[in-house]
Amino acid sequence: MPRNILLIEPNYKNKYPPIGLMKIATYHRMLGDRVTFFKGNVFDLIVNGRLDKCIVRLNKIDRRYNWNLRSEEVSKYIRGRKNDDLESILNSLKTERLLLNARSTLRYFGHKYLPKIYDRIYVTTLFTFHWRTTITAIKQSKKLVKKKGEVKVGGVMASLLPKEIEQATGIKPVEGLLDRPSMLDSGNSIIVDELNLDYSILDEIDYQYPTGSAYFTFMTKGCTRKCKFCSVPILEPVYKNKISSIDKFRKITETHGDQRNLLLLDNNVLASPKFPEIIQEIKSLGFQKGAKYVEPNQFEIVVRGLKSGTNDIAYLNKCHRILSHFLTRRVRGAKREIVQSILERYSLLSREDYTKKNVIRAYSRLSPIFERYRNKAEMERYVDFNQGIDGRYVNEENMRLLTQINIRPLRIAFDFIGMSKQYINAVELAAKYGITDLSNYLLYNFKDTPEDLYERMRINIDLNKKYGLKIFSFPMKYIPLFGEDAKKRIYISPKWNRKYIRTIQSILNVSKGIVAPGSDFFEMAFGKNLKEFQELLYMPESFIIHRNRFQSAGITDEWRTKFYSLSGTVLLEAKAIIERNDFNNIGTKSNNPEIIDLLRYYRIDSKDVDEPDFWSANVRAKINKLLKEDPFLGLTMTCDYDNQTTLAKAV
Repeated sequence: MPRNILLIEPNYKNKYPPIGLMKIATYHRMLGDRVTFFKGNVFDLIVNGRLDKCIVRLNKIDRRYNWNLRSEEVSKYIRGRKNDDLESILNSLKTERLLLNARSTLRYFGHKYLPKIYDRIYVTTLFTFHWRTTITAIKQSKKLVKKKGEVKVGGVMASLLPKEIEQATGIKPVEGLLDRPSMLDSGNSIIVDELNLDYSILDEIDYQYPTGSAYFTFMTKGCTRKCKFCSVPILEPVYKNKISSIDKFRKITETHGDQRNLLLLDNNVLASPKFPEIIQEIKSLGFQKGAKYVEPNQFEIVVRGLKSGTNDIAYLNKCHRILSHFLTRRVRGAKREIVQSILERYSLLSREDYTKKNVIRAYSRLSPIFERYRNKAEMERYVDFNQGIDGRYVNEENMRLLTQINIRPLRIAFDFIGMSKQYINAVELAAKYGITDLSNYLLYNFKDTPEDLYERMRINIDLNKKYGLKIFSFPMKYIPLFGEDAKKRIYISPKWNRKYIRTIQSILNVSKGIVAPGSDFFEMAFGKNLKEFQELLYMPESFIIHRNRFQSAGITDEWRTKFYSLSGTVLLEAKAIIERNDFNNIGTKSNNPEIIDLLRYYRIDSKDVDEPDFWSANVRAKINKLLKEDPFLGLTMTCDYDNQTTLAKAV
């Protein structure tokens, strides 16, 4: 008998779709099971499950009273379980029988009933600092599964904190990869990790991953390094130097259509002795230098998917999206009126009215119009080794090989200052072979100092200027892999402190985490030299974020004068207070009036100063333009800088 399977990605923001769940979806469809994908707050599923059953039961009390019209009020009560909401519903009921039965029914479905409708639930996990959100999702999932033990937890956090998850939820996670038979069902020889991805599940949800049209795959697995800050040795302990993707690509293209870009999630591809073979395979897949892409006919793909019956909900969602876009963006005038009339005739204007039958009936009339007017423009297609390459493995030969594919950007890790020589060599070879679009990850808050981070950023600025490159840098704050420190973003290493971390995040808040290539931005943001950078480490946060505002008002110079007037033990005491980054009740922080006078500047809010802030506004405008023009920049941005509200939570 087919099982009812639910795949859950918890309610956190992320940039890449859940690869593991996409493979599990393929696995269960192969077994004939029904598969549903959900991303968000699992409590919403519980509420909806309770609501559906509750409305059915209420309608049976008195068939003359239509509870469907009051589902919104009932949902509000089930969600909040407030007596006021309950009484508001009951006050409008006219008969005693209806009143009594409705009260007991609402209380039962609001407080006791659990919609156990799934035979098995899979919950994926990502970063360890999503601990609270993920644990909540796991606990709530247990209320939706029919049988104890059928909630499966896997993914990154599950592999790094398995004991902690088991202690918090009572569920023992699946650690590592699903790379052996019988890992999900006893006696089943299918190796889940080797399966194709089910792209269709991404159309079941409203959440839009910023990856766009792309193939997701690995050419290698694991890494030859054992870096203490990295989770790869735990997640993928065995290095596999070549994984063929040709058959998977063919199947994905046949089922879901040709994808524009190739996003490779390899952790150290250059370590592979088969790197030349990997490049050859990438070229054979259609990503050679100068490769172009024309979007396939998405309407044909949707109708083919509906006819296959594999995921009707997803294909109906996608059909509504592409036909709505086609109507509003691709056809004009008389043709638009024709398309509009066809959509109206077959009830294809509102998603609520969409049915598989109507889409297939409308196909013959819409298909020739869609084919004629759909987007057929040629676009560049790119290869992105998104996890970055190891500069220590870069040489003339593999850099020459990289120029044979449409790589953009070339990402090179620059994790610590001791890698400077190898990193500079890698960038210079890239420049020699004409690769000018680069980006890198700059790990900080591990064993480095703030000055080390500055020097690494300065190296990139100098390389940009010397070779005419565009290197975008992305500082990434280190968070431990294990223990309580892994569950939050508050860890501070011995060579950093709260104020130093806050300074870096305040600067990057303006630019959404991106250190752009130009020296003007860098020197304004981080200082022209180490002395200016070190001053920023102690400068009030508002003065950093809103440079023009406070500088123009003369307040920054006032702070600077008072800060540098301190010396000796008084300066050391002031710095120690500032480094703690706690400016509440400043009168209790010191007995020294000079220090108290200085600390007052840390309490000034940007709203207190009536001056324009041209610098911050200009930087944000430029970064927003860059992100719009280059989606790969958005894929590199770390979660700390997705929006301004995360800044306050990051330390």
